[in-house]
Amino acid sequence: MPIRTFGVEEELLLVHPADGSPAPLGDQVVQAASMDPEAFGIEHEFKREQAEIGSDPRTTAAELLDDLRARRRRAAEVAEGVGARIAALATHPFPVRPTPTADERYLRMTAEFGWVARQQLTCGQHVHVGISSREEGVAALDRIRPWLATVVALSANSPFWQGRPSGYHSYRTLAWSLWPTSGPTELFGDPAGYDRAIAELIASGAAMDDGMIYFDARLSAKYPTLEIRVADVCTDVRDSVLIAVLCRALVSTAINDWQDGRPAPDVRTDLLQGAAWRAARFGLSGQLVDVAARTTVPAAELLGTLLQHLTPELDRTGDLEYARAGLARLLADGTGASRQLAVHDATGELSAVVADAADRTVG
Repeated sequence: MPIRTFGVEEELLLVHPADGSPAPLGDQVVQAASMDPEAFGIEHEFKREQAEIGSDPRTTAAELLDDLRARRRRAAEVAEGVGARIAALATHPFPVRPTPTADERYLRMTAEFGWVARQQLTCGQHVHVGISSREEGVAALDRIRPWLATVVALSANSPFWQGRPSGYHSYRTLAWSLWPTSGPTELFGDPAGYDRAIAELIASGAAMDDGMIYFDARLSAKYPTLEIRVADVCTDVRDSVLIAVLCRALVSTAINDWQDGRPAPDVRTDLLQGAAWRAARFGLSGQLVDVAARTTVPAAELLGTLLQHLTPELDRTGDLEYARAGLARLLADGTGASRQLAVHDATGELSAVVADAADRTVG
């Protein structure tokens, strides 16, 4: 079986170099990038205080790591040219009043969805995994559901909200959950069931179009990929690639199970919501929900179960040692949220948190 391609989209904050405050310079960054033949694709995002980069489809972790590093560095150079820095933080630690990008669709979203849209300044990491058909894509969506909360815990990188410690390691998960189409889904069964769910949500007004279908994982409307959307953007690019490696293995393992006739796990959506809440609350610093066992377990134990589940596919793609080392590093050093909280504890300054993240985003 060929190795599936994978790629990553990263949403990045734009901040002022002097004090780390939000910089509403997204239009200038994108315009400068469009005029630079050496600039990688840098795109608008929902708010002017952010921009997005995206890798090419890759087949190895090393290729993806090099790609993302190069794109981050080039985005940092472009941002510097218009008076900003980039910071891979999933929420801004400062009090913020974000401004929508002057795009007709974004302005309609803001008018239609009110405060949910106006207060939203969050940055995620979206992992795209290549699929050969919508049938196998939906089969994978139905089978990866039990593990997506674990991805939230691994990526947790948003402990602050509106100038205060939120008490959560991934407050982005809570803020994002306010969108009416976000979160875990029921089993779809087949592409017809998937399409029916989207059509009903659009008909209800919960989404203006299929671009506002914010499921934890979905079929991409642009590419022949399955897109996993639960992760916070990671400050350390090695964590970004680790998340992508695990997501590809989850999708491939799920499709293998489908092809072997194994049914999708029958897990209640409310339990998945509870697992996601706990992952957002504690990251890797506490116990997580083992969805299959329907109980809480130490984070290290659940990561061991995940690694065991994915070992055949990780071994086949040559990613097993990268995954082992990355998971061990996160358990030893903590997530991005742990780093932010430690910097704040040491300095008492939110500006220090932003400066440290901006340095490490391109480090």
